[in-house]
Amino acid sequence: MGILNATPDSFSDGGKFLSVNRAVDRIEEMINEGAKIIDVGGESTRPGSEPVSEQEEMDRVLPVLEIACKRFDETIFSIDTTKYRVAEEALRLGVHVVNDVSGLQKEPQLADLCSDYKSGYILMHSKGDPKNMQENPVYDDVIEEIGHFFESGISRLKKAGVDSIIIDPGIGFGKTLDHNLQIISELRNFSQFEVPVLVGASRKSLIGQLLDNRPAENRLAGTLAVHYHCLMHDAKILRAHDVQEASDSVKIFQAIAGIKQ
Repeated sequence: MGILNATPDSFSDGGKFLSVNRAVDRIEEMINEGAKIIDVGGESTRPGSEPVSEQEEMDRVLPVLEIACKRFDETIFSIDTTKYRVAEEALRLGVHVVNDVSGLQKEPQLADLCSDYKSGYILMHSKGDPKNMQENPVYDDVIEEIGHFFESGISRLKKAGVDSIIIDPGIGFGKTLDHNLQIISELRNFSQFEVPVLVGASRKSLIGQLLDNRPAENRLAGTLAVHYHCLMHDAKILRAHDVQEASDSVKIFQAIAGIKQ
């Protein structure tokens, strides 16, 4: 899954793809590099970020999706949003998946919307809003709590009639460094739900923390190390900024594991 942030303030690539032409060019580049899914977002979810209005978010993403969904019709597109109307308009343009970082906590009706459009849904675990989620997050048992969250969310989605469900433990979303490391170490626990597990660790702060506060643009090797560990522990989708490198690592992993594509 290649990341396209049509935002001025995302932690890694904010401001790079604000123009429609640049965004579409980047999508084409990521597809050529091996992305099977393109995740388009118009609101930053980095820690401490401010929310944007529904209209502003649509103004950022819909013109990009209107072109990209038609031009790259063999590629899966997901809309990274927590807002019902943004998701609805994106689905109307041909988007296939809703990637909701709130995991139905902000807009429970997204389950019915995805059912209506026969679209997929990415159920991500988070604690708090992006603005405050890193202010001392506490868990009795982070793996157990995320597991209960997935169990409840998957049940809700299935009852609504959503057939295609992906789960994401939400690395960095209301978790300390130790929580993130435990999630990565014990990722295989989430295979019990028998749906694809997505990992979004690309360039995130946990990697910077482990590498002496290295800035986001210099976290590629750390990202690949995390990704490869996750592939070995049943991750099925990697959400990545560096698509060529992520795609290369997947090919190497599949060859070693004897997985034919």
